[in-house]
Amino acid sequence: MAAEDLPLDAPPATPRGFRAVLGLCRPRQWVKNAFVLAPLVFAGALGRPGAVATACSALALFCLASSAVYVLNDLMDLPRDRAHPTKRHTRPLAAGTVAPWQGWWLLAALLAVVAAGATAMPAVGLALGGYVVLNVGYSFGLKHVPVVDLFCIAVGFVLRVWGGALALGVPLSSWMANTTLCLALYLAATKRRQELALTDGHGRAVLGDYSVPLLERFATVAATAAIVFYGLFTATVRPELALTMGLVIFGFFRYQLLVEQRAAGENPTEVVLHDGPLTAAVLVWAAAAVWIMTR
Repeated sequence: MAAEDLPLDAPPATPRGFRAVLGLCRPRQWVKNAFVLAPLVFAGALGRPGAVATACSALALFCLASSAVYVLNDLMDLPRDRAHPTKRHTRPLAAGTVAPWQGWWLLAALLAVVAAGATAMPAVGLALGGYVVLNVGYSFGLKHVPVVDLFCIAVGFVLRVWGGALALGVPLSSWMANTTLCLALYLAATKRRQELALTDGHGRAVLGDYSVPLLERFATVAATAAIVFYGLFTATVRPELALTMGLVIFGFFRYQLLVEQRAAGENPTEVVLHDGPLTAAVLVWAAAAVWIMTR
């Protein structure tokens, strides 16, 4: 990108070193890849020899792949991020602490490692390749198509779960896939809702096609469907998990409160990590699921 194409008030690109470049990988966002571990627990594979190591290897590959996606997205969104009220300070490229050439080199290195990992774990390669291709398409245009952008984000989470199932050689329950899809759609819709509310539609081009009430209706439908599908999963596949329904509903209620009353939700990961009651609910639900499934 030529220098004259950048905003006049864009900060100079001043490379800072390894730590600043590593910030492009967004390691705090790796928590999203915990979905890769879902089949380890819910398919009853936790007690199998080598299952934990295999699942963790798949998790590591998806962490590297997601980092590559973040780097590519930041490179493509650089002009917009420099005009964003918060991203211009928090994103290394937009803040000028990392030069674009460093981002391109990091992207190449990450993709090379992911390709090598997929070769070493061919069972995961299909889901991993699908995840990368989907997100390349997202970065190069799908994110500008309303509704399609939400489903791209959501399908990325389903591919994580599928990758975990492929790594372990266990079937992926349709209820689990649908629950994951709807949960991710809920998070994506609330994320767009907050972006629209906080930036007045200037943060992303696609926001001009949405309205806050419309995104709220999307979120309501997705949340309702996620709860129903999870309930059906517990009723038909894992009835012993029925006691965790209360924690799931509490999580949705708490998250919605944070979105509407405390202007949270633009960064779902930060919401989960920084709200005590929500963090506790997620941890208790995960611990209960592991305990129930290993009894």
